[in-house]
Amino acid sequence: MSVGRFFTGVAIGAAIGAIAGVLLAPQSGEETREKLGSMAKDMAERTDKTVKDIQEKADSIVSDMQEKGDEIITKIQDLINKQKEG
Repeated sequence: MSVGRFFTGVAIGAAIGAIAGVLLAPQSGEETREKLGSMAKDMAERTDKTVKDIQEKADSIVSDMQEKGDEIITKIQDLINKQKEG
């Protein structure tokens, strides 16, 4: 299971639980709609932040992997050149 799918599942589960809690609470329809709207806005903001955090981490990992790949290629080329010379 990928990390992205896991976090998506967690976010969906949290949203469903929060919505169920609001809908089952004894209050007027107007209060319920206000709470749902507030929860939706909060959830969207948190989801956006989480996605940005994951994207930054993924970008960093990809950058590190590219640097290491370049280092490996350089070392292999050096070894090949030494073999040709020797």
